[in-house]
Amino acid sequence: MPAQQRRAPRIREVPVGIDATGTRTESDSLGAVEVPADHYWGAQTQRSLIHFDIGDDRMPKPVYHAYGYVKKAAATVNARAGRLAPWKADLISRVADEVVAGDLDAEFPLYVWQTGSGTQSNMNVNEVISNRAIQLLGGRLGSKDPVHPNDDVNMGQSSNDTFPTAMHIAAVQAIDTALLPAVQRLRDAAARKSEQWADAVKIGRTHLEDATPLTVGQEWSGYVGQLDDAIDHLRTTRSGLHRLAIGGTAVGTGLNAPPGFGDEVATELAALTGYPFVSAPNKFAAQGSLDALVRTSAALRTLATALYKFANDMRWLGSGPRTGLGELTFPSNEPGSSIMPGKVNPTQAEALLMVCIQVIGNDTAVSMAGAEGNFELNAFRPVVINNLLHSTRILADMCDHFREYLVEGARLNNDQLAKNIDNSLMMVTALSPVIGYDEASRIAHRALDENLTLKDAAIKSGVSEKLYDDVVVPEQLAHPGAAKPRPSA
Repeated sequence: MPAQQRRAPRIREVPVGIDATGTRTESDSLGAVEVPADHYWGAQTQRSLIHFDIGDDRMPKPVYHAYGYVKKAAATVNARAGRLAPWKADLISRVADEVVAGDLDAEFPLYVWQTGSGTQSNMNVNEVISNRAIQLLGGRLGSKDPVHPNDDVNMGQSSNDTFPTAMHIAAVQAIDTALLPAVQRLRDAAARKSEQWADAVKIGRTHLEDATPLTVGQEWSGYVGQLDDAIDHLRTTRSGLHRLAIGGTAVGTGLNAPPGFGDEVATELAALTGYPFVSAPNKFAAQGSLDALVRTSAALRTLATALYKFANDMRWLGSGPRTGLGELTFPSNEPGSSIMPGKVNPTQAEALLMVCIQVIGNDTAVSMAGAEGNFELNAFRPVVINNLLHSTRILADMCDHFREYLVEGARLNNDQLAKNIDNSLMMVTALSPVIGYDEASRIAHRALDENLTLKDAAIKSGVSEKLYDDVVVPEQLAHPGAAKPRPSA
């Protein structure tokens, strides 16, 4: 009697884990392989561990958790179509839930540096689900009976459509559950500072040189605006990840998958995850390229670029405390020197800058890998999902750290702001429409050359004190639209 027609066997309640020592023999199409007896993986996983023992970079666990959803959805669809016995589908779904929950994380040891299609990670999942299911049935691990890793767990699927599907699911979950909320929290913290400091006037800087006044709130609104744009860009590109390669099987034609399989599995995945996943309308593009992930990585790079500006400005504005710009003071989180007592450094800004550099580097790797799609398959997928998930994780963590340990505790040095205003020469810009550009320029140069305040230089140059006081008002210069009409010379 075919296996799928057997009556449902009794499932035992066996906790995750194998109480065994030594090795057991498993086999694949190339022959027998000895695998550790205390693990669920099989021959193909073991071969990968031998042939790709490269560095310390392991395939990210979120990819395997996403694969759990894929295997559960596929089993459900296959059972509904009568291709897979319902009891097998239920058993595969039960183990897939353990995969999603992370209960079987120790069974996914493979390196990032493996076959570029992700086949070995797909088979790692298939073998683990098969052997765990067999254990629950009281069978012999490695026998592939009654739940076969290829015929049952991988039914209607290929690594070439399931691995990119798992990549998209993992990326969407990481962006939605970790990164976007963290960036939003940072954005909101910056917005609160912008509102708090809306009336604090300071001297602006362009080209690292003194410029006309603005408020600290206006300056910080620029950071908020950059983060708003980065969030919008990330959400827009993230939507492209909702289109999945599932149903394309080996080369995009859907061979060995029934008609409509991809659409049905995508519908199940949407129900399981809560995200609007659909089967990609063109499987050849979905499998031959990595364009959606390349665009998403570029959005992460854009976010990193905005954060780099924010962090670098903070580092400069908080420099000092006595000989730097010193406009901001930051929380003293930890000692800054092993030799200089009392020194405190802008370490959160430095950490964020390093994270941004790493993300920009990761995006370069993703872009290069995305360009390597040859014919019907891009075989550079593992390095792409590893870099993208790495970028997502460190950006999310860093946004929360930067917000909590620097932004929220930042304070204004009002004395320094006032001193800068008093010493600035560029407020002469306010005089230019009244006395002319050339005369205003001569006053600015005279103040600098003779070490005078701008006001003293203006009065010595023939500008009345009343005119100066009426025109050169820092608060009005920061809000020119609200300034009173300019007096005539």
